[in-house]
Amino acid sequence: MTERVALVTGISRRVGIGAAVARRLAAGGHRLLLSGLPAYDDEQPYGGDPDGVAAIMAGLGDHHYSPADLSDPAAPAALVQGAVDRYGRVDTLVAVHTYSTSNTFGGLDAAEIDRHMVVNVRATMLLVEAFAAAHTAGAGRVVLFSSGQRLGPMTGELAYAVSKAAVENLTRQLGTLLMARGITINCINPGPTDTGWASPADLAAVAQLFPTGRWGTPDDAARLVDWLCSPDASWVTGQVIDSEGGFNRYA
Repeated sequence: MTERVALVTGISRRVGIGAAVARRLAAGGHRLLLSGLPAYDDEQPYGGDPDGVAAIMAGLGDHHYSPADLSDPAAPAALVQGAVDRYGRVDTLVAVHTYSTSNTFGGLDAAEIDRHMVVNVRATMLLVEAFAAAHTAGAGRVVLFSSGQRLGPMTGELAYAVSKAAVENLTRQLGTLLMARGITINCINPGPTDTGWASPADLAAVAQLFPTGRWGTPDDAARLVDWLCSPDASWVTGQVIDSEGGFNRYA
C-alpha cells in the first residue's frame, strides 16, 4: 500500500459534510474506511438519506463502510483497528460525527447532557488516542469539527455547544503533543452549513447574514479538510479554524 488511508466518521447522508469530505479525500487518492450511525439521522426532523449508505458508497468507488455507535466506549478503537486490518495502516482521521438535540437552560436533561459528552467529547478523545497509537510512520493528520461556540451563544443547544467547546480545547491541548509524533491536529468551525436540516424560513433568514447571501456548503468544509490533510499544511497544528465565509452572527 502506497496510498494514504483515512478514517472518516459521521457519514450517513450524501448532503452531509462527512460525505463531502469522503469524496474529496477519495479524489485525492486516499483509501477510506467510513463510519456513521444512519439511525441517528433517521430519527431527526430532517430525516436520513432516502437511498441510504449504499448511495454514498456508490459514488465513491472501492472503499469500506463500517457503521458504529460511538456511545460504545469500545467503538473508537475498533474503528481504528478496522482501518489497520483492512489497509495495513492509517494516516488520517477526520471526526465529523456529532450528536445534537435541543437542550435549553431551565429544562436541562441529565441523560441528554451525558449523551452529548459521550459522543462528542469522549468518543473523539478515544478516537484520537487510538489513531495516534496506530499511526506508525509518515505524516499523520487529525481534523476535528466544532461550531464556533466561542464566537457567540448557542443557548438553544446548550449541551451541544458545551461539548463542542471541549473539542476545540482538545485540539489546543493535543497540538504540541501530537506534533512531536509527526501528527498535526486541527479543528474546523464551518459556520452555518446547508446539509438539508434547516427550514426554508431559516435558510432565507440566515443567508442574509452572509456577505455572499448564501450558506456554507459541505464542500466548502471538505476543501479545507483536504488542504489540512495535504503536505502543504504540515506546519499547521493545534488550531481552531473559522471557515465561515464572513458570517456576521451579530448583524
